[in-house]
Amino acid sequence: MPTITVNKYALFEAIGKKYTTKEFDELCFDFGIELDEDTETEPPQVVDGKQVPPELKIEIPANRYDMLCFEGIALNLNIFLGRQILPNFRVIAPAGGALQTMVVKEETTQIRPLVSCAILRNVKFTPERYDSFIALQDKLHMNLARQRTLVSIGTHDLDTIQGPFSYEAHPPKDIKFTPLNQKKEMTAEELMTFYEKDRHLGRYLHIIRDSPVYPVIYDANRTVLSLPPIINGNHSKITLDTKNVFIEITALDKTKVEIVNHIMVTMFSLYCEEPFTVEPVKIKSPHNHESRETPNLTPREMQAEVDYLNQVCGLDLSPEELSKLLTRMSYHAVPSRSDKKLLDVSVPATRADVLHQADIMEDVAIAYGFNKLPRHYPNKSAAVAAPLMINKLADIVRLEAAMAGWMEVMPLILCSHDENFSWLNRKDDGTQAIRLQNPKTAEYQIVRTSLLPGLLKTIRENKHHAVPFKIFESSDVAFKDESRERKTRNERHFAAAWYGKTSGFEVVHGLLDRLMLMLKTAFVTKEQGIGGEKGLDGKEIDGYWIEEVDDPTFFAGHSASIHVRIAGRSQVIGIFGILHPTVLQKFELSYPVSALEINLEVFL
Repeated sequence: MPTITVNKYALFEAIGKKYTTKEFDELCFDFGIELDEDTETEPPQVVDGKQVPPELKIEIPANRYDMLCFEGIALNLNIFLGRQILPNFRVIAPAGGALQTMVVKEETTQIRPLVSCAILRNVKFTPERYDSFIALQDKLHMNLARQRTLVSIGTHDLDTIQGPFSYEAHPPKDIKFTPLNQKKEMTAEELMTFYEKDRHLGRYLHIIRDSPVYPVIYDANRTVLSLPPIINGNHSKITLDTKNVFIEITALDKTKVEIVNHIMVTMFSLYCEEPFTVEPVKIKSPHNHESRETPNLTPREMQAEVDYLNQVCGLDLSPEELSKLLTRMSYHAVPSRSDKKLLDVSVPATRADVLHQADIMEDVAIAYGFNKLPRHYPNKSAAVAAPLMINKLADIVRLEAAMAGWMEVMPLILCSHDENFSWLNRKDDGTQAIRLQNPKTAEYQIVRTSLLPGLLKTIRENKHHAVPFKIFESSDVAFKDESRERKTRNERHFAAAWYGKTSGFEVVHGLLDRLMLMLKTAFVTKEQGIGGEKGLDGKEIDGYWIEEVDDPTFFAGHSASIHVRIAGRSQVIGIFGILHPTVLQKFELSYPVSALEINLEVFL
């Protein structure tokens, strides 16, 4: 979690009370944050003849971007304590009606395609406010922006530049300006060399260094405002005397660029001559359909179920009481006119972390008080400790396989696209695998749809040990599923693999037979299965049978699909056989492998 350092006495003044360390620690707990350290000492610290003000180091949840600065912490605590209500953040056009404009050129799609802007008018900076303004940018860069790779912020003295502004991309040799706090003008190429050993900026150079074009922002006079995401120009730097602040934010992520904009302007519009007002900027970007006015601070409208909020928290509150609690957490909530069992909730622009009614439920619990929540739950609650049925089933199968002499392994649930598909001679139709949007490495591109890649990689990394290997895994795979709320679903599978100088097909078949017998699904012949042979009671006999199948993952003529009939319903639950030589070659295995994989969820 990010740790924010604030002036102790300034914060206490802002929230209207002096707290002891214990009292403030309890307040932080009540709000869901954590006091990490109080630096106040006796006697007070003195540096260069000046008394150093004590500081509070506060740990903030990683999703609470609105509390990454002094202003955000003070605002949220004041609302929580009932000292104020959430301000009405307003986007107001200038008196003349003409908005400043940012024109986005099409070539920016090659490097950093998105931009968002805003203007804070008549800001009153003090040294403390200025430091907080810069610190918030750094915290956003480090956390939400992933070290500037996804989003970068530039702030400028609007009185030193002239609109309309343009966001362009050019070869580095064609970009020339004086970087922030420097006196020498240099090209972007020279800048990369100049800052490569800089402890602060050097770590960001890789983001654009190898690109044929670099992003750059100009004003109407072709003055360079910034070279995102590296550094601003010295011409438009912010000082304590700055009155009007132009904020430009470039990004790769459409959602995060707006979140960053909202956090910056809502936290520091407090210091405008007309508090909590922001001047919009018109973005002209027709080539990617991103033309709009930013920022849009209109609250998001959601609904939450009264029964859900009460049941999960173990409470029995009226819609009016729940609405009052949510007011302490920066929401505006009222009972729905259309349905008494719903709340209409307005989520402010500061609360980008609220995505689902579960987030609203968490805030109800915070506002009510964690220590005041019931110590026990109603009988209808799911909070009574008990294993999920699928976990209990998996444990039974896991224990049976271990007692049969097989060794359990636990590979990672992420794998590369090739390992999951082409290395197994399977084709990706695009409807199953869940892809990571920004994979860190090529090895972790998708969530696996089969347990086989993990087993084969485990064998590959341990093939220097004596053979045979008998390994298994009972764990989840994941698939896309548009019918689900989160558009995905997990599925519990069991898989086993034999690696040795002989194929071991009969050993894997024996393990399958043992597991099925333990699951009370005995072997029946194909004719009994397909024909639906009936027992003495007149009902179809439950059981499993196998049928030869042509699957490219397995050697031709040496694989079979596994069919079961449970409660009169027949279905295919898996496959087993001897892996194809090309699969072995891809995973660098020199001996035959027989493998088995089944879906356990059909046995629930």
